[in-house]
This record gives sequence, structure tokens and C-alpha cells, in this order.
Amino acid sequence: MELKDFLELNLTEKLLDCTISARRKKDEKKAYRVKIRPVKINDKLLFQIEEFVGRQAFHKNLEKEEAMNSIKDYLKEFSQAQFNLTDATGLILASKYKEGQEQHYTIKLKKAKEIKAARDLNHNKKKKYILEEGIVVPFLVDLGVMTKEGKIVNSRYDKFKQINRFLEFIEDILPSLSKDREQTIIDFGCGKSYLTFAMYYYLKVLKGYDIRVIGLDLKEDVINNCNALARDYGYDKLNFYVGDIASYKDVNAVDMVVTLHACDTATDYALANAVKWGAKVILSVPCCQHEANKTIDNEILKPVMDYGILKERLAAIITDASRAKMLEANGYDTQILEFIDMEHTPKNLLIRAVKSKGENKEARLLNDTMNKALNVDLTLSKLI
Repeated sequence: MELKDFLELNLTEKLLDCTISARRKKDEKKAYRVKIRPVKINDKLLFQIEEFVGRQAFHKNLEKEEAMNSIKDYLKEFSQAQFNLTDATGLILASKYKEGQEQHYTIKLKKAKEIKAARDLNHNKKKKYILEEGIVVPFLVDLGVMTKEGKIVNSRYDKFKQINRFLEFIEDILPSLSKDREQTIIDFGCGKSYLTFAMYYYLKVLKGYDIRVIGLDLKEDVINNCNALARDYGYDKLNFYVGDIASYKDVNAVDMVVTLHACDTATDYALANAVKWGAKVILSVPCCQHEANKTIDNEILKPVMDYGILKERLAAIITDASRAKMLEANGYDTQILEFIDMEHTPKNLLIRAVKSKGENKEARLLNDTMNKALNVDLTLSKLI
């Protein structure tokens, strides 16, 4: 069977998924794996292409003809494509591609013993959240996100999505938290504590972890209100205190540190404390990265530096990249993730770090080299 005929026959609604793998030449800037699945958008059948590059995934939706051409292009760089169909499995093995020569394919199709159910192609189906609409969560009611009947308040739906997105980040790091002993968690700059309450409810009530959560903020009235709510819910190991991120020393060891929107160098003090405590998990959403903007300079990047808004954005990116590398230097597997989609609120970056190994001298050297080249000397580098 010819490749075109195979794709024409099987790129239909009966496709469950297709995985393209075994890249011939490793390239960190290119996809190491590609997945394809059918989706329906506005009743039109499309094919979603998902490229995995490093720790990121990139998506695009293509019409059938475009998807067929894309698969042919992928097979110039990959050795095989595995098709999982409702009624069969298929395998395409591609010969090595050489410019100007015809590429050859070995195609195998094996009928399944039983018919599998087709994939739900509704691209816009309702997302299943960790905290589900319709199930009353007391703290969401008191915080004005949910009604007493369990319905999400329309004007607070973005907050509801943000809370669930945050819990998804926590769900990913559960293997790093022990169930054998009490886990101490500190939330620096907790504010009104939407996410602090959500974190406690998820870990303690839904997942059964023995946790002690400390919320820290400078606003006394906010802290008093949060403590009152915690007492009302019977959250006996959730306590809030008035305190400063830079000077907090009331605990000796912490398992997880959360810092959301701590302004400028307050993020650095929170991260430094987390490292000194040997926290297994760090979740940080930085805010207002002004420090680097005061000194950042580089002759080659002068076209960027000449424009205030671009210089400010570059300084913020350099700041968070440096923070991530410093955490890597201190033995953390570190990712920078998008916290909220642009369509809901302004885009935020979340630094997620999980303790995994010892000191990483290469990461420290890379960070020092970058900072020196850009005339940047950040607080976190001085603290740790």
C-alpha cells in the first residue's frame, strides 16, 4: 500500500491517535516525538498535531490534506509512525531520507480482535476540574467564587480556573511529598488566601496528607479574616501570621514553599529561605521584577535597551531565568510554566522546582556568565 493511500484511508474519525517517534538526529530545538489525534471544531473534522520539544508541547490543528503532508515531512526526520485505530493498528517504517532521492516506506496494518470505541472528538467539551462545579466547597462559597448551591459565580469563573490550574501543578508534585509524616508548607505573601485554602483542602481533605500550612502576609486585617475562616472550617493545621518574607525564621525545616506574586526581591528572599530549609518543592509566581532593570546593559542588545518597555520585559525574563538556574545550581529540577492562559488574565509564569540531586556547578556557571554579560547582580545570587 502506498503512503498516500494509507493516510487517506486512516486519517478519519476512526483514528484514536498516531505517535511519530525515533528521530534520526537528536536536536534539542526540534520535536523528539509527535502525537496526532482527530478533533472536531465547529463540526469540522481536523487533526491536532502535538509536538514535544524539550519540556514543552506545541499544538496546531490541520485539515486532512495538511496533516497528510505534515506526516510525510515528519517521516523525513523520524523512523516510524504508529497508528492506533478503532479497528486496527498500523505501523509505518520510513527509510532514511536523502535529498533528491525517493523515500521508501514499509507499511503494516493489523486488524484488531475487537472494535474500540471512537474518540470523543468534541474539542470544546467541558473541562473536568479538580474542584468540580456542583460540589459545594465551603471556602469557595465564603470567598465569593461559588454559590451555596455549588454553582460558580460568573464574574469569578476566572478565579475558579486559576485555583484549579494551581492545584494541577500541585498534583504533579505529589510523589515528592511524603505521607509517612507531617509535611510543613509555607505560603509567603498569601494575601486573601484563595490558593492557600485550596491547597489545604486538596492535600488534607481530598488526598489525605498530614500537613501543616502556614500563611504569611503583612496585612493584619487579611490575616485575621483568614484565621477566622480556617477556624470555621475546622482546618486546625492551617494558620496565618503577620510577617515579612525576608525575616521569617519561626521554622527550621519546610517541605514545600509557595510564593505567589511576591513583589520584586521578596520572591528572592522566599526562594532563598526555601533552599536553606531544603524544601522538596518550590512553587513561585514572581511579580514586578524591577531589580535587573536598574542595571541591565549590553552593547549588542542596545536596540532592545533603547526602548523602555522592551528593556523592562527583557529584564523580567532574565530575572526569572536566573532564578531558575540558581535553583538548578542548588540541586532542583526546575521548570518555568505558564500559570494562566492569556484569554483569562494577564499571562503569568510559574517557577516549579523539585529537589532531586546535589549541587549543579554547570548551572551556576551558566547563570554567572549570563549575569556578568548583562551587568546583572540579583539578590537571589547573593543570598544563596
